[in-house]
Amino acid sequence: MPELQSRVALITGAAGGIGQATAQRFLQEGAVVVLDPARIGVPEEAAASRHRLDVTAEGDWAEVILAIGEQHGRLDVLVNAAGIFEVATIAGTSLEMFERTMRINQTGTFLGIRHAAPLMAQAGKGAIINLSSAAGLVGTPGTIAYSASKWAVRGMTKVAACELGSLGIRVNSVHPGAVDTDMTRFIKGDASALGSKRVNRLGRVADPLEVAEMILFLASDRSSYSTGSEFVMDAGLTAG
Repeated sequence: MPELQSRVALITGAAGGIGQATAQRFLQEGAVVVLDPARIGVPEEAAASRHRLDVTAEGDWAEVILAIGEQHGRLDVLVNAAGIFEVATIAGTSLEMFERTMRINQTGTFLGIRHAAPLMAQAGKGAIINLSSAAGLVGTPGTIAYSASKWAVRGMTKVAACELGSLGIRVNSVHPGAVDTDMTRFIKGDASALGSKRVNRLGRVADPLEVAEMILFLASDRSSYSTGSEFVMDAGLTAG
């Protein structure tokens, strides 16, 4: 039996990278996946319903959750994977850049939790997986806005786990290190440079599908006793 057979999952940031890989794995495991139709990175023939969603717009969240409730009657999994990553020193980070990063990475995650929780609570269970980062665990030069947003996601995950646990809703965060996606590839022109031995202990970057496997675990019954926790997959970056 597929691990997510007939479960309804909403995945943000599915246009590429980790979000796209997660959508593909969820579909393979039998989930009904809700995605953004305008920027979808999953084949049209895939068994997914599609809704417009700007994660920074509360009205979009309200409409999508309402549509999911009307169409499917429940929401089993939310994956907050939408995010942006811009590299700049503190001096080189404009207020506009900082606020844009926080709006997408932090506020988008907050709105997802806030709007998904009531529908999950109706069924008495649910799993929310928030994409943080290794930069949400340790200080990383050149990422003042990104790190601030990912530390915020880490904290919001714990608060949500405390508040929503009695409703049967589990909330966890995933903290990848360097992942081979378009979002990180631009930094040095060659994604392999991000995975050098100077950066982590395995000497390579992660494939998005490796992160998707962790998200699948957290969405499934295999992690039924895990909530409020950080799941780190950074090839030993933060080990020492």
